[in-house]
Amino acid sequence: MKLTVTVITRNEASHIGAALDSVAWADERLVIDSHSTDDTVAIARAHGAQVEQRDWPGYSDQKNYAADSASHDWILSIDADERVSPELAREIQALLRQEPEARGYRIPRVTWYLGRWIRSTDWYPDYQLRLYDRRAGRWNGRPVHESVVLTAPPGRLQHDLQHFAYRDISHHLATIDRYTTLAAEQAHAEGRRTSAVAAVVHATFAFLRNYILRKGFSQGAVGLVISVLNSYYVFLKFAKLWALGRRDGSK
Repeated sequence: MKLTVTVITRNEASHIGAALDSVAWADERLVIDSHSTDDTVAIARAHGAQVEQRDWPGYSDQKNYAADSASHDWILSIDADERVSPELAREIQALLRQEPEARGYRIPRVTWYLGRWIRSTDWYPDYQLRLYDRRAGRWNGRPVHESVVLTAPPGRLQHDLQHFAYRDISHHLATIDRYTTLAAEQAHAEGRRTSAVAAVVHATFAFLRNYILRKGFSQGAVGLVISVLNSYYVFLKFAKLWALGRRDGSK
Protein backbone atom coordinates (compact mmCIF):
# COMPACT_ATOMS: atom_id res chain seq x y z
CA MET A 1 0.00 0.00 0.00
CA LYS A 2 1.31 3.44 -0.90
CA LEU A 3 1.19 6.34 1.56
CA THR A 4 0.77 10.10 1.33
CA VAL A 5 1.89 12.20 4.28
CA THR A 6 -0.06 15.45 4.59
CA VAL A 7 0.92 18.56 6.56
CA ILE A 8 -1.02 21.81 6.84
CA THR A 9 1.07 24.89 7.56
CA ARG A 10 1.25 28.59 8.16
CA ASN A 11 4.54 30.17 9.22
CA GLU A 12 6.17 26.90 10.29
CA ALA A 13 9.68 27.58 8.96
CA SER A 14 11.25 26.51 12.25
CA HIS A 15 9.56 23.08 12.15
CA ILE A 16 8.63 21.99 8.65
CA GLY A 17 12.05 20.75 7.51
CA ALA A 18 12.47 18.32 10.40
CA ALA A 19 8.86 17.13 10.10
CA LEU A 20 9.31 16.32 6.41
CA ASP A 21 12.68 14.66 6.97
CA SER A 22 11.06 12.30 9.49
CA VAL A 23 8.78 11.00 6.71
CA ALA A 24 11.26 11.05 3.82
CA TRP A 25 10.45 7.37 3.26
CA ALA A 26 6.80 8.08 2.32
CA ASP A 27 5.62 7.70 -1.28
CA GLU A 28 4.34 11.28 -1.31
CA ARG A 29 4.65 14.29 0.98
CA LEU A 30 2.04 17.00 0.50
CA VAL A 31 2.03 20.39 2.23
CA ILE A 32 -1.05 22.63 2.11
CA ASP A 33 0.11 26.08 3.15
CA SER A 34 -2.09 29.01 4.17
CA HIS A 35 0.00 31.79 2.61
CA SER A 36 2.94 31.74 5.02
CA THR A 37 4.91 34.97 5.28
CA ASP A 38 8.12 33.22 6.37
CA ASP A 39 10.22 30.61 4.53
CA THR A 40 7.87 27.67 5.12
CA VAL A 41 7.10 27.09 1.44
CA ALA A 42 10.71 27.33 0.26
CA ILE A 43 11.91 25.00 3.01
CA ALA A 44 9.15 22.46 2.32
CA ARG A 45 10.03 22.36 -1.37
CA ALA A 46 13.73 22.11 -0.58
CA HIS A 47 12.95 19.04 1.55
CA GLY A 48 11.14 17.35 -1.33
CA ALA A 49 7.48 18.06 -0.59
CA GLN A 50 4.80 19.07 -3.03
CA VAL A 51 3.35 22.39 -1.87
CA GLU A 52 0.03 24.03 -2.60
CA GLN A 53 -1.08 27.37 -1.17
CA ARG A 54 -4.71 27.78 -0.17
CA ASP A 55 -6.76 30.19 1.92
CA TRP A 56 -7.45 29.06 5.48
CA PRO A 57 -10.94 27.49 5.88
CA GLY A 58 -10.38 25.94 9.33
CA TYR A 59 -8.44 22.93 10.60
CA SER A 60 -10.80 20.14 9.55
CA ASP A 61 -11.58 21.56 6.11
CA GLN A 62 -7.91 22.10 5.36
CA LYS A 63 -6.98 18.58 6.46
CA ASN A 64 -9.80 17.06 4.41
CA TYR A 65 -8.66 19.07 1.40
CA ALA A 66 -5.13 17.76 1.89
CA ALA A 67 -6.38 14.16 2.03
CA ASP A 68 -8.57 14.68 -1.04
CA SER A 69 -5.57 16.10 -2.93
CA ALA A 70 -3.33 13.13 -2.16
CA SER A 71 -2.29 10.64 -4.84
CA HIS A 72 -2.84 7.66 -2.53
CA ASP A 73 -5.73 6.50 -0.35
CA TRP A 74 -3.72 5.83 2.79
CA ILE A 75 -2.99 9.08 4.60
CA LEU A 76 -0.64 9.91 7.45
CA SER A 77 -1.58 13.37 8.71
CA ILE A 78 1.03 15.09 10.87
CA ASP A 79 1.43 18.63 12.15
CA ALA A 80 4.53 20.66 11.39
CA ASP A 81 5.62 20.46 15.04
CA GLU A 82 5.52 16.65 15.02
CA ARG A 83 8.08 14.03 14.01
CA VAL A 84 7.62 10.39 13.10
CA SER A 85 10.13 8.47 15.19
CA PRO A 86 12.28 5.86 13.40
CA GLU A 87 10.47 3.12 15.35
CA LEU A 88 7.06 4.44 14.29
CA ALA A 89 8.25 4.76 10.68
CA ARG A 90 9.27 1.09 10.62
CA GLU A 91 5.97 0.07 12.21
CA ILE A 92 3.94 1.97 9.60
CA GLN A 93 6.02 0.64 6.71
CA ALA A 94 5.61 -2.95 7.93
CA LEU A 95 1.85 -2.44 8.33
CA LEU A 96 1.41 -1.08 4.80
CA ARG A 97 3.46 -3.84 3.19
CA GLN A 98 0.44 -6.06 3.78
CA GLU A 99 -3.29 -5.38 3.76
CA PRO A 100 -4.01 -3.49 7.03
CA GLU A 101 -6.64 -5.13 9.21
CA ALA A 102 -8.18 -1.79 10.25
CA ARG A 103 -9.16 1.25 8.17
CA GLY A 104 -7.32 3.62 10.47
CA TYR A 105 -4.87 3.58 13.38
CA ARG A 106 -4.47 5.59 16.55
CA ILE A 107 -0.88 6.54 17.35
CA PRO A 108 0.48 7.35 20.82
CA ARG A 109 1.93 10.86 20.95
CA VAL A 110 4.68 11.95 23.32
CA THR A 111 5.47 15.63 23.95
CA TRP A 112 8.89 17.21 24.52
CA TYR A 113 8.55 19.88 27.22
CA LEU A 114 11.10 21.82 29.26
CA GLY A 115 13.89 19.48 28.25
CA ARG A 116 12.29 16.07 28.67
CA TRP A 117 9.79 13.65 27.18
CA ILE A 118 6.51 13.71 29.09
CA ARG A 119 5.12 10.24 29.76
CA SER A 120 2.58 11.17 32.42
CA THR A 121 -0.45 13.48 32.95
CA ASP A 122 -3.13 13.86 30.29
CA TRP A 123 -0.34 14.33 27.76
CA TYR A 124 0.53 10.64 27.43
CA PRO A 125 -0.19 8.42 25.63
CA ASP A 126 -2.49 11.02 23.96
CA TYR A 127 -3.59 8.68 21.16
CA GLN A 128 -4.17 10.44 17.84
CA LEU A 129 -5.94 8.88 14.85
CA ARG A 130 -3.58 10.04 12.10
CA LEU A 131 -3.02 7.01 9.86
CA TYR A 132 -6.16 6.18 7.90
CA ASP A 133 -7.72 5.16 4.61
CA ARG A 134 -9.41 8.29 3.26
CA ARG A 135 -12.16 6.13 1.77
CA ALA A 136 -13.23 5.28 5.32
CA GLY A 137 -12.49 8.44 7.29
CA ARG A 138 -12.97 12.21 7.31
CA TRP A 139 -11.93 14.96 9.68
CA ASN A 140 -14.89 16.24 11.70
CA GLY A 141 -15.93 19.87 11.57
CA ARG A 142 -14.97 20.91 15.09
CA PRO A 143 -12.99 24.17 15.23
CA VAL A 144 -10.68 22.85 17.96
CA HIS A 145 -9.35 19.35 18.77
CA GLU A 146 -10.49 18.08 15.40
CA SER A 147 -10.22 14.34 14.76
CA VAL A 148 -10.76 11.72 12.08
CA VAL A 149 -14.12 9.95 12.17
CA LEU A 150 -13.89 6.41 10.77
CA THR A 151 -16.63 4.16 9.45
CA ALA A 152 -15.08 1.22 11.35
CA PRO A 153 -13.23 0.74 14.65
CA PRO A 154 -9.57 1.87 14.51
CA GLY A 155 -6.52 -0.16 15.40
CA ARG A 156 -3.61 1.00 17.54
CA LEU A 157 0.07 1.37 16.83
CA GLN A 158 2.74 0.92 19.49
CA HIS A 159 5.43 3.49 18.76
CA ASP A 160 5.33 7.21 19.45
CA LEU A 161 4.64 10.23 17.32
CA GLN A 162 6.90 12.94 18.73
CA HIS A 163 5.41 16.36 19.50
CA PHE A 164 7.37 19.59 19.93
CA ALA A 165 4.41 21.77 20.84
CA TYR A 166 5.79 24.56 23.01
CA ARG A 167 8.98 26.59 22.86
CA ASP A 168 8.63 27.67 26.49
CA ILE A 169 6.02 28.43 29.16
CA SER A 170 5.09 31.77 27.58
CA HIS A 171 4.34 30.04 24.28
CA HIS A 172 2.35 27.41 26.18
CA LEU A 173 0.25 30.09 27.89
CA ALA A 174 -0.45 31.86 24.60
CA THR A 175 -1.59 28.56 23.10
CA ILE A 176 -3.86 27.89 26.09
CA ASP A 177 -5.47 31.31 25.65
CA ARG A 178 -6.11 30.74 21.95
CA TYR A 179 -7.49 27.22 22.24
CA THR A 180 -9.69 27.88 25.27
CA THR A 181 -11.34 30.71 23.35
CA LEU A 182 -12.13 28.35 20.48
CA ALA A 183 -13.34 25.62 22.86
CA ALA A 184 -15.58 28.01 24.80
CA GLU A 185 -17.08 29.45 21.63
CA GLN A 186 -17.75 25.96 20.31
CA ALA A 187 -19.42 24.87 23.56
CA HIS A 188 -21.50 28.06 23.67
CA ALA A 189 -22.65 27.54 20.08
CA GLU A 190 -23.75 24.01 21.08
CA GLY A 191 -25.94 25.48 23.82
CA ARG A 192 -23.78 24.60 26.81
CA ARG A 193 -23.75 26.90 29.85
CA THR A 194 -21.78 26.85 33.11
CA SER A 195 -20.96 28.83 36.25
CA ALA A 196 -17.86 30.35 37.81
CA VAL A 197 -18.05 27.77 40.60
CA ALA A 198 -18.11 24.95 38.04
CA ALA A 199 -14.96 26.39 36.46
CA VAL A 200 -13.14 26.10 39.79
CA VAL A 201 -14.47 22.60 40.49
CA HIS A 202 -13.54 21.25 37.05
CA ALA A 203 -10.07 22.81 37.28
CA THR A 204 -9.48 21.29 40.72
CA PHE A 205 -10.39 17.81 39.51
CA ALA A 206 -8.23 18.32 36.43
CA PHE A 207 -5.21 19.05 38.61
CA LEU A 208 -5.82 15.99 40.82
CA ARG A 209 -6.28 13.77 37.76
CA ASN A 210 -3.10 15.02 36.10
CA TYR A 211 -0.83 15.18 39.12
CA ILE A 212 -1.99 12.15 41.11
CA LEU A 213 -4.05 9.72 39.02
CA ARG A 214 -1.95 10.17 35.89
CA LYS A 215 1.29 10.45 37.83
CA GLY A 216 2.46 13.94 37.00
CA PHE A 217 4.32 13.77 40.31
CA SER A 218 6.61 11.11 38.81
CA GLN A 219 8.22 13.74 36.57
CA GLY A 220 9.16 16.16 39.31
CA ALA A 221 8.81 19.91 38.88
CA VAL A 222 8.04 19.59 35.17
CA GLY A 223 5.12 17.27 35.96
CA LEU A 224 3.85 19.78 38.50
CA VAL A 225 4.03 22.64 36.00
CA ILE A 226 2.13 20.63 33.39
CA SER A 227 -0.53 19.58 35.91
CA VAL A 228 -1.07 23.19 36.97
CA LEU A 229 -1.24 24.46 33.39
CA ASN A 230 -3.56 21.64 32.32
CA SER A 231 -5.91 22.60 35.15
CA TYR A 232 -5.56 26.27 34.15
CA TYR A 233 -6.65 25.29 30.63
CA VAL A 234 -9.78 23.70 32.06
CA PHE A 235 -10.49 26.70 34.31
CA LEU A 236 -10.06 29.18 31.48
CA LYS A 237 -12.27 27.17 29.11
CA PHE A 238 -15.14 27.07 31.61
CA ALA A 239 -14.60 30.67 32.73
CA LYS A 240 -14.79 31.88 29.13
CA LEU A 241 -17.92 29.80 28.55
CA TRP A 242 -19.45 31.36 31.68
CA ALA A 243 -18.55 34.84 30.42
CA LEU A 244 -20.19 34.14 27.06
CA GLY A 245 -23.34 33.06 28.87
CA ARG A 246 -23.40 36.28 30.88
CA ARG A 247 -22.94 38.30 27.71
CA ASP A 248 -26.11 36.98 26.14
CA GLY A 249 -28.10 36.97 29.37
CA SER A 250 -27.72 33.28 30.29
CA LYS A 251 -26.65 32.36 33.81
